[in-house]
Amino acid sequence: MSLSVIAELSNLYGANPEFVLAGGGNTSCKDEKFIYVKPSGVSLAAIKPEDFIKMERSKVKAVFNLGKFNSDSEREDAVKNTLLAAKADGSVRRPSVETPLHEILPYKYVVHTHPALINGMTCGKDGQKLCEEFFPEAVWIEYTDPGFILADIVARKSAEYEAAKGAAPKVIFLQNHGVFVAADTADEINALYDGIMDLLKDFCAARDVSTELSFGKIDGECVYQHAPELRTLLSEDGKPYSVISLPPFEIASGPFSPDHIVYAKSFSLETADISSETVAAFEKANGYKARVVSVPGKAVFCVADTLGNAENVAALAKDAALVRQFTTVFGGENYLSDAARLFIENWESESYRKKIAAGAGLGRLHGKVAVVTGGAQGFGFGIAQELAAEGAVTVIADLNLEGAAKAADEIKQITGKNNAFAVEVNISSEEAVEKMCRDIVSKVGGMDLFVANAGVLKTGSVKELDKKDWDFVTNVNYSGYFLCVKHVAQVMSRQNKYTDCWSDIVQVNSKSGLTGSNRNGAYAGSKFGTIGLTQSFALELIDDHIKVNSVCPGNYFDGPLWSDPERGLFVQYLSSNKVPGAKTVEDVKRFYESKIPMDRGCFPKDVAKAIMYAVEQQYETGQAIPVTGGQVMLN
Repeated sequence: MSLSVIAELSNLYGANPEFVLAGGGNTSCKDEKFIYVKPSGVSLAAIKPEDFIKMERSKVKAVFNLGKFNSDSEREDAVKNTLLAAKADGSVRRPSVETPLHEILPYKYVVHTHPALINGMTCGKDGQKLCEEFFPEAVWIEYTDPGFILADIVARKSAEYEAAKGAAPKVIFLQNHGVFVAADTADEINALYDGIMDLLKDFCAARDVSTELSFGKIDGECVYQHAPELRTLLSEDGKPYSVISLPPFEIASGPFSPDHIVYAKSFSLETADISSETVAAFEKANGYKARVVSVPGKAVFCVADTLGNAENVAALAKDAALVRQFTTVFGGENYLSDAARLFIENWESESYRKKIAAGAGLGRLHGKVAVVTGGAQGFGFGIAQELAAEGAVTVIADLNLEGAAKAADEIKQITGKNNAFAVEVNISSEEAVEKMCRDIVSKVGGMDLFVANAGVLKTGSVKELDKKDWDFVTNVNYSGYFLCVKHVAQVMSRQNKYTDCWSDIVQVNSKSGLTGSNRNGAYAGSKFGTIGLTQSFALELIDDHIKVNSVCPGNYFDGPLWSDPERGLFVQYLSSNKVPGAKTVEDVKRFYESKIPMDRGCFPKDVAKAIMYAVEQQYETGQAIPVTGGQVMLN
């Protein structure tokens, strides 16, 4: 079936970053009556047969008979309305503005991509000359804004080509904008692409130009200092953005293609002095805040409102640099003109594509970075899942890195590939805690919510508990919390220098931090103590726009802390005779459930709601919020 074939072709090229980045490119297939086109904002890598928009070809052709208009914007509106009227399947999605160009080519399948290697030629000063030499059967189209005017030019050029050669062209190179390849079979599409890419690779290799981008060594201190600052310095709405830090490379001096402008802006900020003054000067000169910042020889920072968009910025920044590298064998850089650049910067169709690609589902933590220690399992994992469901980029920090990675993968399967990652940490080690913070900063620039959830428990009578067990609990629960706040606060403080927004540290404490716990003194003492730390940290960190609160859950009976068959508290309490008369683990569990007015244990979603309260309540810090089902109440 044709739709299955074009979907497979789309997935093949869309999943290959050598051909497509940031969900760009478009594809189509057609029969005698209908053309099926990839919608705007749907990635080639993930498109399915049923995603294509079914359109009447006769109505698409009406675009070429619209007459004259007073402005490009008027004509763009007329073209969009004509294309919307051509839809034959009731789809609410918008067809690509390049649909008329797909209609012009009289072949069954059309695949349009933007390979850096091909754009090295299409963006080179000698690109047209060499294209005509290398690919005499192809058509070269000079750069034109926008796509609906481009279709007119392609129609004329294609007609001229067909009159001269007896058939329509199968390959059309667009100056500064990639290539269209058309054919009646998938095999021929692949063969045409293979021939183009192989020839250009050989041409570059013969002139010692690598097809790989060259990177220097990243300066970790530069990243740790400046990535948090750039989160807010380059924000457009006062909320911290995501920052991806890359090893240094030679950035492009301008925009080569529309994709570079849409995702990474036309120009990058190159400076050895990252400060509010240099950022403001760049914005004044260019009319926008930089999305790419290069500190020569140290790092390249890529900034956007979400981690997914920041990854697109990084991909396009590297792509532009690679295109620049390829242009050296095609006569040098031929950047888009100022007129083209300004048109694209303000072109509604490109803004729409970027908006749709970013996703529409915005949770309460959309764009925020939330770190959960001890997040690989149990309570921590449940909390992480709830935060991710609210749109947070969720960092699973755990001593068990393999388990953390598995947990992050589980979250990504539900919320998307950009929404979770894992880092390793032993919170009782200052070196490990600092490394955790550095790893997070290098990945996403900083953090907005730090959930200090990791903790341990050893039960036993004060008359019998070993000192090593006491120290183990205290080192993790008490000192570990201190170490986390010490280093997390430094990162948050740097990112908050340029905003009125607040960051949050929320410690997952316990009801045992509010009332004593029989034969559980080490644990209860550590939890009482950390409420004192929360209050003290809250007072100190107000000046850094950091709120610090604790949430005090009741018992999570279903988690491994309680229910592990070998080391769980039910087993420990049974063996230590903590529950008089209990004969089985079930007896112990029922004993503890009976103490709760709501007659059930606490769930991660209960705690996540309290954490969300602490984040959203701007007039609350230094609190210990009970989540106990009524078992423990504040006086």
